Amino acid sequence: MGKHGRTDETNRRELAAMVSAVLDRLHADPEVQVLHDDGLQLFGVADFFSKEECERVMEMIDRTARPSPVFNVDYGKGARTSYSGDLNADDPFVQSLHRRMDDLIGAEERWGETMQGQRYAVGQEFKAHHDWFDTRQPYFKGEVAMGGQRAWTLMVYLNDVEAGGATEFPKVQIAIPPQQGTLVIWANADTNGKVSMDTLHAGTPVVAGTKYVVTRWYRARPWY
Repeated sequence: MGKHGRTDETNRRELAAMVSAVLDRLHADPEVQVLHDDGLQLFGVADFFSKEECERVMEMIDRTARPSPVFNVDYGKGARTSYSGDLNADDPFVQSLHRRMDDLIGAEERWGETMQGQRYAVGQEFKAHHDWFDTRQPYFKGEVAMGGQRAWTLMVYLNDVEAGGATEFPKVQIAIPPQQGTLVIWANADTNGKVSMDTLHAGTPVVAGTKYVVTRWYRARPWY
């Protein structure tokens, strides 16, 4: 029996089911572009947020941004040098954006974490990392009780950036440059419920300008 009375096999089955259901939905959606489907399951949707919505969210990020935290994992010194902040999940505007994401992947809102905004100035970055939780780390004990593993990542670029700031997936040699309103989606595990090493990704340093993004993670079961 695993943590909090759940077996590891139960956790894997739930993760596999969430990944499989969303994959089927994304592949069937003509507005979703498949960017990579060999190991890394990576998708994109252009103009997912409007220019006006992006500007409004950037203003919200500026009001809440603080030095970005990371889980207690040895990514290395200065691994994440951006500023970030959770948006107010009770705000009707934020709820409307949540619902758009929920509808795209076919999930109820409570399966998704609160959308987090991030701001990167010149030289700031997030070095290569995975979004899934390392089940060997002490922090995972709490995550099991709060929805389990992160099944999906949804990230929206809020502005064009003068230079730098791409999201890079080094294991598959793909880099996606910032483009306002574009949604980037990837599965953090495969259809067997095994976390994907190919999801290693980095927010490369901003060379000129400021980069704004929002990220929302969906769990293997409802998030509390």
